[in-house]
Amino acid sequence: MKFEGKVAVVTGATGGIGFEVAKRLGKDGYTVVLNGIDDEAGAKRVEELTAEGVTAEYLGFDVTKEDAVTANITEIGNKYGRIDVLVNNAGGLGGRSRFEEMTTEFYRFVMALNLDSVFFASRAAIPFLKNGEHPSIINYTSNAAWNAGGPGAGIYGTSKAGVHAITRALAKDLAEYGIRVNAVSPGTIDTPFHAQIKSTKPEVFASWANNILLGRLGQPEDVAGVVSFLASKDASFITAETIQIGGGQALGI
Repeated sequence: MKFEGKVAVVTGATGGIGFEVAKRLGKDGYTVVLNGIDDEAGAKRVEELTAEGVTAEYLGFDVTKEDAVTANITEIGNKYGRIDVLVNNAGGLGGRSRFEEMTTEFYRFVMALNLDSVFFASRAAIPFLKNGEHPSIINYTSNAAWNAGGPGAGIYGTSKAGVHAITRALAKDLAEYGIRVNAVSPGTIDTPFHAQIKSTKPEVFASWANNILLGRLGQPEDVAGVVSFLASKDASFITAETIQIGGGQALGI
């Protein structure tokens, strides 16, 4: 029996921005497939979404592992016969290291987490996106892609610059199939990503809002709303773009 609904795949969706994106897309009518590496959290998130009337499932796999990504994305595509939206949300700082002391292992891990993951997931999803309705890929970059990041975050910035470039490259590559590819660049969003500094140096965390034009930190819902728009028919003439979601933070004050 052919599946008739729309399917969205969101990597790194067991918490923070990824979960809010999955929830929003579910509310938009997508069957949502959440990915993560914490199976317990994944099961809880699916329960939460189901309770809110969202059709969701969870697949646990590591986005840095080529074979696992290919197998799981292919499984999703074969199950539903299509993928309408791929949100490459998984990623992270990975830690901090200055280049002089940086190990090759650390370098490769951060690049794999932020850039290889986008390549692996996108490549696997493309055959199924071709069957989607208004299909698109949405990636995540960062201000660090332009300013190279703070001390010790240089390789993070480098990996995110790669995401900016691969977004545009994929958009060129896939335009003939009607598959759009865009990116969002979240500013400082109030998520567990910042939990350590929020608990140990709350005054520093609170001060970050002073560097944001709109005077507040972002919320995961702020990102989810933009992702929802980019995935929608309303954005059908938008591709190869990166949207800053930072309340004007990129301008500085």
